[in-house]
Amino acid sequence: MRFGKPIIHPIFGKILLLLVTLTISTVAQATTGGFDVETATRAYIDTLQGEELEKSNSYFEGGYWLILWGAIIAFLVDYFLLKSRLSSGFRAWAERKVKRTWAVTWLTSIPYLVASFVLTLPWTVYADFFRERQYDLMSQSFGEWVGEQAIGLVITLVVFPLLITAIFAVIRRAPKTWWIWGTGVISIFLFIGLLLGPVFISPLFNEYTEMEPGPLRDRIVAMAAEHHVPAEHIYVFNQSKQHKRISANVSGIGPSIRISLNDNLLERTDPEEVAAVMGHELGHYVLGHTWRSIFIIGLIMAIGLYLVARIAPKLIARHGEKWGVRDMSDPAALPLFGLLLTVYFLAATPALNTLIRVNESDADLFGLNAAREPDGFAKVAMRLSEYRKIEPGEIEEMLFFDHPSGATRVKMAMEWKAQNIENPVIVQPGMLEKE
Repeated sequence: MRFGKPIIHPIFGKILLLLVTLTISTVAQATTGGFDVETATRAYIDTLQGEELEKSNSYFEGGYWLILWGAIIAFLVDYFLLKSRLSSGFRAWAERKVKRTWAVTWLTSIPYLVASFVLTLPWTVYADFFRERQYDLMSQSFGEWVGEQAIGLVITLVVFPLLITAIFAVIRRAPKTWWIWGTGVISIFLFIGLLLGPVFISPLFNEYTEMEPGPLRDRIVAMAAEHHVPAEHIYVFNQSKQHKRISANVSGIGPSIRISLNDNLLERTDPEEVAAVMGHELGHYVLGHTWRSIFIIGLIMAIGLYLVARIAPKLIARHGEKWGVRDMSDPAALPLFGLLLTVYFLAATPALNTLIRVNESDADLFGLNAAREPDGFAKVAMRLSEYRKIEPGEIEEMLFFDHPSGATRVKMAMEWKAQNIENPVIVQPGMLEKE
């Protein structure tokens, strides 16, 4: 779980950002009526104004449309592969190459995944590269970006054919209850991904080195020890080569658990901000968010697969002959499964965002208690506002935010400060400055 932007797709994700610095001056409160939470909150929120505020809002609000257009494009690509009979052609080709049923499914999935990647590539280039460059959120050249896309495709072609083969094996063996067992298969793959990802996947994109000894590392180790989080290794990874966003995580399961923070966090923030971020990340581990996430994702997938199990057979019975799809166990039905799940996940976006946002809010509170750095936490929230709308409406935040908004986070920090710091004073931050 990242204090910055989370992944979303269940497997991969990628976005980039121009970070800012804060000039901080602490002044004693002029009034005698005590610490005022609203005044302290506004002191931070008002540091983002004018052109920078408009840019932040424009970028984030544009993302609302990206959700819709991305789903439409994914739907149309799967519909094209189905209606053009390309998917049935992939299966026919696989049947000529191999004889075993499971091997046919595995081989069919490879050209399907490649075709999907190629057909959606123009949209991906715009949404994940050119739009990021437009908002000064990208550090990579186009060639470097393409290289990472290629790595992601290779990983997809290793992992997803195995998952698809397992799902279709379940469909053949339990045609009426396959969606239940299929959910279990997905959960197992997710568990394996969380176990192996930090060790084998993440290093393909970034270099991980041990954090240098010093007071800051000692503080992170002390916080981890206090909450019984394994901290034998604390890694720094060079994410500045991709973007300037701050990020950290406690990733892995069992023997693969590791604490990691990116070089942007160390180079662009103050020690109290680092402590606030790491307190938040430790919270994800201590509160069991990894296991909670596996359960929640499994539940969401179960509903999606159930809907596919109910709807897909009816569509195959009506249109299967012209699509070249024989039945539910035919891997030529892959695009049909894909477009149905695309519609489902689009409709489920607010629920998914809310579930993630609740986890993030819980980790925020844990981090405040662990690090006791409310102003450091508020500063970080303002840094993240460079690419997240700072003050959305309540409904807007519920629908589109997978993390609490900056305003929500700053207010939480100031409320915590009022309740837990003796004689708190209001901080008047300097205006945010670009690097």
